[in-house]
Amino acid sequence: MAAGRPEAQDHPPENGFTPLEHPAPRLLPHIDGSVLPSLGGFGKHQKQLVVLTWIPALFIGFSQFSDYFLLAQPNGTCVQPLANDSNWTVSSPPVTATSGAPALQLKGNGTGEGHGDDSALLCACKEWRLELQTGLSQNVVTKWNLVCDSAWKVHIAKFSLLVGSIFGYLVMGVMADWFGRHPVLILSVLFMLVFGLSVAFSVNVTMFSTLRFFEGFCLAGLALSLYVLRIELCLPGWRFSMTMVASFLMVGGQLLMPGVAALCRNWPNRDDWQVLQIVIISPFVLMLPYVWIFPESLRWLLATQHYRRSKAMMLRLKVCVSCFLPELEQELHKKPQRTCIVKMMSTRNLWKNIVVLCVNSLTGYGIHHCFARSMMDPEAQPTALCHADYYTMAGIAVATCLALCPAVGLMGRRGGLLTFMIITALASLLQLGLLNLIGKYMCLPCLVLFWTVLRDTLNRKFSVAFSIIGMFSSHAVSILSIFFCAEITPTVIRGGGLGLVLASAGFGMLTAPIMELHNQKGYFLHHVIFACCTLLCIICLLLLPEPRGQPLPESLADGETFTRQTLLHPGEQHLLLAKSDRDYSRVHDTPLHLSATANGFTAT
Repeated sequence: MAAGRPEAQDHPPENGFTPLEHPAPRLLPHIDGSVLPSLGGFGKHQKQLVVLTWIPALFIGFSQFSDYFLLAQPNGTCVQPLANDSNWTVSSPPVTATSGAPALQLKGNGTGEGHGDDSALLCACKEWRLELQTGLSQNVVTKWNLVCDSAWKVHIAKFSLLVGSIFGYLVMGVMADWFGRHPVLILSVLFMLVFGLSVAFSVNVTMFSTLRFFEGFCLAGLALSLYVLRIELCLPGWRFSMTMVASFLMVGGQLLMPGVAALCRNWPNRDDWQVLQIVIISPFVLMLPYVWIFPESLRWLLATQHYRRSKAMMLRLKVCVSCFLPELEQELHKKPQRTCIVKMMSTRNLWKNIVVLCVNSLTGYGIHHCFARSMMDPEAQPTALCHADYYTMAGIAVATCLALCPAVGLMGRRGGLLTFMIITALASLLQLGLLNLIGKYMCLPCLVLFWTVLRDTLNRKFSVAFSIIGMFSSHAVSILSIFFCAEITPTVIRGGGLGLVLASAGFGMLTAPIMELHNQKGYFLHHVIFACCTLLCIICLLLLPEPRGQPLPESLADGETFTRQTLLHPGEQHLLLAKSDRDYSRVHDTPLHLSATANGFTAT
């Protein structure tokens, strides 16, 4: 026995453990499986924090849909024309002039359409009287007379908010991974108040557009950080439902925006649009206490090895953390490790999944404008047009959120996304080609008169029906693509990955003002391109994994474990493989005909 002891000392154990010992399993990397359940799971504290992420969603909805009122196109009356001393009135759609002038149309791109040279005469006006039919009594367009030759500035103002959002998603997403979610949230709130309130005091349209760019930048950082924090607070079973509540609140902001604009109408001693801008930005003051009451994401702290801050946060929760303290104490000497989204390119599967979701998000928002453009009735009055289309789009958004909850619960993330993408593709293809196909086969001699009478009516009704279906499904595709990315992207680069998908969505939304700037020229080709993209997305979606019920990946290695599962149940797949097994026991009874000229022999 004594002689055996020195021999044991001559061979030190590997990894610091004796042969009879086994290393204890690490608990800190398993946040959904070990850390959060031990800290109370999705308990009272986590629910309170999730509610704090819901409240700003309503204010974000106000800001995102403010362009519909701040930059709405007015009706114009020329009170001092250059051609004669009479007045004429123009609107969209065209109306008869007040003094016998031909019907003219004032387009949002600054061109007038009429008979002969009337379009040039339309913009040859010394003084305009511009009147808004809905919402405010005065907005940015009427403030600085942004019509005719100056109408292009309206589109620049629309670009500014979206382009600022695109840059904000990209930059703030990387900053959220590098410095944390909480600093990005607080900085976004502070600068949102600064730039948002400054917009209300713009002295010209150039200042307005520039400040709107920075407002969109901060709005993107605010929305992204709240989205990531909400996802990282929830256990797998609660992630989708908590996200959908925030989506409902954003749609609620869209629905309430006309009422807010009506309350700001005819405000004394201040322009209406300035009051509206102040009203939709001021509620963000309520988020200033988030500096103290909202903590950093514990999931991000553990994934990036901020163990000292993680330990302090766990102790503040006043729950039993004795099972984590020994492991935390061993890890305190490690330095924090930050990861940039660029490292995604070194992975094998993760970058492909994110690219697929970026294309899905771009296609969903891009083709959504195509359907919305097809739904609009060009013969409606301006007031009815604005109200009907705006509330129709908001109603479709509500219906989409209501349908997503049972659909995703029944089919999962990948199944739901694939289903809605197929519906979008069918609605787009049918809208583009079905009516022409019907006309081709119905133009028989006995049906020519009948088809001629009903062609326009059927064309309009089918177009509206397919547009509503397409808007419904494309909106669902956009929501699911963003949520899908948040679930499959590892915690260490979740901000950057989600920023890429949200920026792609911004590019899709940017197609709407681009088409308006070109007076809807190329609209059909635009629709055809996005219809082809939907077909490509259907094929690519089959390559995505199914994250439902799975813990969120924390590191890049965890993200690589999310691979595509088979569509069959594992038991069914096993039976299918078992049936394919064949009995080769009597192969030796079969005559062998073998030729091997290379080896110089032949066997029969």
